[in-house]
Amino acid sequence: MTDLLYWLGIATVACPIVTTAILGFVLLLGFAPGERLTHRILQLGVVVGLMASLGIFTAMQITGEYEVLIDLGVWVTIPPHYHFHIELLFDRLSVPFCALIFILCGTIASFAQRYMHRERGYHRFFMLYSIFTTGMVTAAVAGTVETLYAGWELVGLSSVLLIGFFNDRPAPVRNGYRVWVIYRISDAALLLAAVLTHRLVGEGDFHHLVGEGVWPNEVTGISPLNAAVIGGLLLVAAAGKSALLPFCGWLPRAMEGPTPSSAVFYGALSVHLGAFLLLRVSPLFDRSDYLAAAAVALGLATAVYGYLVGRVQTDIKSVLSFASLTQVGIIVAEIGLGFRYVALVHLMGHACLRTLQFLRAPSLLLDYKIVENAIGGKLPRTSAGLPTRRELWLYRFALERGYLDDILDAGVTKPFTALFRFLSAWETRSMNRLNGIVATSEAAPPVVAVRISEHALEPQLEEAIS
Repeated sequence: MTDLLYWLGIATVACPIVTTAILGFVLLLGFAPGERLTHRILQLGVVVGLMASLGIFTAMQITGEYEVLIDLGVWVTIPPHYHFHIELLFDRLSVPFCALIFILCGTIASFAQRYMHRERGYHRFFMLYSIFTTGMVTAAVAGTVETLYAGWELVGLSSVLLIGFFNDRPAPVRNGYRVWVIYRISDAALLLAAVLTHRLVGEGDFHHLVGEGVWPNEVTGISPLNAAVIGGLLLVAAAGKSALLPFCGWLPRAMEGPTPSSAVFYGALSVHLGAFLLLRVSPLFDRSDYLAAAAVALGLATAVYGYLVGRVQTDIKSVLSFASLTQVGIIVAEIGLGFRYVALVHLMGHACLRTLQFLRAPSLLLDYKIVENAIGGKLPRTSAGLPTRRELWLYRFALERGYLDDILDAGVTKPFTALFRFLSAWETRSMNRLNGIVATSEAAPPVVAVRISEHALEPQLEEAIS
């Protein structure tokens, strides 16, 4: 039975990797297969991976082993404390989430086959979609923080590339770049947490961080201060990936991608990856009351923000994305309060529901217009019933999305940009000085402004007419 679980675990991770390799190799060769063949390759990998994950779940129920750890060895070693160790962990948390990934990715891929029909870049879409599936599965079954980081990066890369899928227009590319900047902050926090974990416990294994035992019954042995520091960095990483406060500004920008990618990223799976990370390290919240309180406060504040902003959105994809944000905030608050099974069930149920809503959204708009035409006018709308001044203030706050973009631009983007430009100029001057190059600048020729009076043209016009 142990060998069976081992090979089922390998198959679960290998299927999306092999699918990505096939689609990517075909794309690099410049060969464009038919739409049906591309879709069948992806669906075959998803179905086999789903069968393998369900096989692991069934074997766990039969044998009573609720944790399977597959060690793939150390790939990179950096003395004295750091090494890239790959482990796959299948337990009560990762197996249901992994099965959910395959089910939703297969469902959305079937929808995308028809939705993206005859779209330029059809094969490229499914190749990026396969990269996303690989990253999600890798992050779900990661037994070490290094393996989690690898899947985390694949999810972020595929998300940004699919946001800018329609690269013939400037808006998707610009918004994808902005999302990538926010992801960099999240990735930096996760990487710093990984470094501190290695310095603290000497390993990147989650068992060394959250303690031995089967999820959710681990008991960590690290100090409350270390739990608060590492847990705080992981909370920042989760906030960036799941668009929690104050990183909510990139969420509506991500709607530039095709509807299937919006469904799988910001309705079903990617937006829940931060919450999944917090579930994986949830014993840290038991160790530090301050960390737990911060998670609850962040989750509730995000839920209120998502509710207010979502009520004033004018397009259905933004409405659904902020509705997802509200539920993710509640899930994070549940994790901080210690309701781990409740948070897991909430996460899986919400992912399924939001997937259905995103895929139904295009046809829903058509149905809505049909109803309006049938009744001869627009459908009635209800008012919140608030006093006029408070209602206007809330409306302006929600319409500007809490001014988060302006705050981040003024407080983060512009100072960092100015600092990096100063360092770049200083580096250029230093290298020129070391190389004996004297910087010369030619003065720009003066610009002479000439004003021609309309009266000065009258004699010439009269002469030309005569």
